[in-house]
Amino acid sequence: MQIKETILVKHPLEPLTGKEITKAVQLVKQKMNISESARFAEVILHEPEKETVLNFKEGDSIERQAHIILLEPETNETFEGVVSITKEDIHSWEFVPDVRPGFILDEFDQIESLVVNDPDYQAALLKRGVSDPSLVMVDPWSSGYFDIKEDEGKRLVRALAWVRPAKDENGYAYPLTGLIAVVDVNKMEILRIEDYGVKPLPPTDGAYIPEEANSYDLTFRTDVKPLDIIQSEGPSFTIDGHSIDWQKWKIRFGFTPREGLVIHTVSYEDKEKVRPILYRAALSEMVVPYGDTNPAHNWQNAFDAGEYGIGQLANSLELGCDCVGHIQYFDATMSNSKGEPFTIKNAVCLHEEDYGVAWKHTDWRTNRVEVRRSRRLVISFFATVANYDYGFFWSFYPDGTIECEVKLTGILNVGALDEGEKPKYGTEVAPQVNAPFHQHFFNFRIDTMIDGVNNSVTESHTVAEQAGPNNPNNNAFYPVSKTFKTETESVRNIDIASQRTWKVINPNSTNLMGQPVGYKLVTGENCFPFATDESTVIKRAGFIKNHLHVTKFDRDQMYASGKFPNQHKGGDSLEHYVKADRKIENEDVVLWYTMGHHHITRPEDWPVMPTAYQSFSLKPFGFFDRNPALDLPRPAAKAGASCSSNSSGSSCHN
Repeated sequence: MQIKETILVKHPLEPLTGKEITKAVQLVKQKMNISESARFAEVILHEPEKETVLNFKEGDSIERQAHIILLEPETNETFEGVVSITKEDIHSWEFVPDVRPGFILDEFDQIESLVVNDPDYQAALLKRGVSDPSLVMVDPWSSGYFDIKEDEGKRLVRALAWVRPAKDENGYAYPLTGLIAVVDVNKMEILRIEDYGVKPLPPTDGAYIPEEANSYDLTFRTDVKPLDIIQSEGPSFTIDGHSIDWQKWKIRFGFTPREGLVIHTVSYEDKEKVRPILYRAALSEMVVPYGDTNPAHNWQNAFDAGEYGIGQLANSLELGCDCVGHIQYFDATMSNSKGEPFTIKNAVCLHEEDYGVAWKHTDWRTNRVEVRRSRRLVISFFATVANYDYGFFWSFYPDGTIECEVKLTGILNVGALDEGEKPKYGTEVAPQVNAPFHQHFFNFRIDTMIDGVNNSVTESHTVAEQAGPNNPNNNAFYPVSKTFKTETESVRNIDIASQRTWKVINPNSTNLMGQPVGYKLVTGENCFPFATDESTVIKRAGFIKNHLHVTKFDRDQMYASGKFPNQHKGGDSLEHYVKADRKIENEDVVLWYTMGHHHITRPEDWPVMPTAYQSFSLKPFGFFDRNPALDLPRPAAKAGASCSSNSSGSSCHN
């Protein structure tokens, strides 16, 4: 093919196009000595240096580069390189010893086909009363690292299986517990079949749509009236490529197969000045440790970003189903194992949502009412990781708040029980169906830029004033703050008793009161892991033991679990990054926040889990001189109501 074609983009952070992916892959094939069987594990934008991005002006020349991870399956070798698409050259190329790239999407189908067509595996199915392998569903689970001699150096999955009662019906209700095929993914062959004994298939179905329900009534409710979202004049946002302008916000975003949605270069216009807040923010890693001792489950510790690629598992969203209102969709382009581009249509959803009252006050003496409506700009995507479904939502508010929310739904990972067996490490969610207890830890990497690149992070806690003449009613309290000076000081946890909080400030920029401008990290639900320090998951992902880490910016430290977490023994991860103990006061710093969902399973989670919500916010704290949403327009009253009035009566009521 010809690779001389000129490809133009408007900004250095625009994701790679399909043509750029093709061109980068062709350059590697032409200039590097790779085999016919080589697999491209990753072809993404190699983001330019931060200085280059921040100094970019429209019309400047842009060098487009691709970051490539290449796997040679016959030799188990991994290579990492940067390709200049613009200059048609290989910028760097190196062998990375003793690592295994995460799984590539098209390998999943190959693994399932390999397993269900294996004669020994089919014999194990017959022992369980399964005679039709075409009804068997195989989920390739990351194998983790457990110091098994015959597994050393191999790129493996442990394949779990379920069986559908009929074609297309929910197979996750019928787990083939105890049957595990260990697959060498590079050679695409079964290394061994582990059989921990036959468990009976559960006696009831797990239908979640009326057409499949046999064991219970599942008819639709008839009293739900339409709730339509109408924006007769269209949305308030404008877009240019992957750049969004909305009210006073300016936001750029991207998408990668590992992280999914990436938020870039966020700023807010204040007093005719565009003020930066974030440089880059994205899901860094997602760790799901299970708490069951059964050999069918006790090894399950999924790293859903680093091992599976949460972005490559994104859904194609549908209007009226996943998003409502005036929706702007964006496609996501990535590559398969051959380096061929493919597109996930409607992978990202952008829309506005009403968010109730932004602020309000009624002067009860004059009956003057002032109320403003809030709304938020939401950019999101949903991904399906085998049985579970996760939604990732970034919301921007008129008052300068940024919120990140994860929505957890889908189907529980379950195992079968013998009749009369009661699980200790899970909940019987249906007759003879055990849902093991587990946790979900989400780590977000937040590269802040509060009024500039150099920031500091402070910690505050509240103390009660000592009893005495200055506190006669023993009611006084006040916050005490300190600034983290080095990375090891920043490894901290939430403490409700002392109301511990963290704030990112710019000591070089002050507000009207002379205070350093800042943004506060507002934490939500959280938990601690119950796996001990001796467990393999903590050795590989010790960062989940702490809610906060702060590091000095290093473009090579992008993921809390390290570059290559798949089957990694540990050592290249966030909890080791901070051991460098670099200075982080008035420096270019990165905030890493880990939030955990402690899932003690319940029958109401079956057969599809009602959505659970996990979130954190970045809230302006002295960043503005006053409420930045004072200038919101008065809402338009409906049907004779008054939303802003000197007359008697409440606002927005007839």
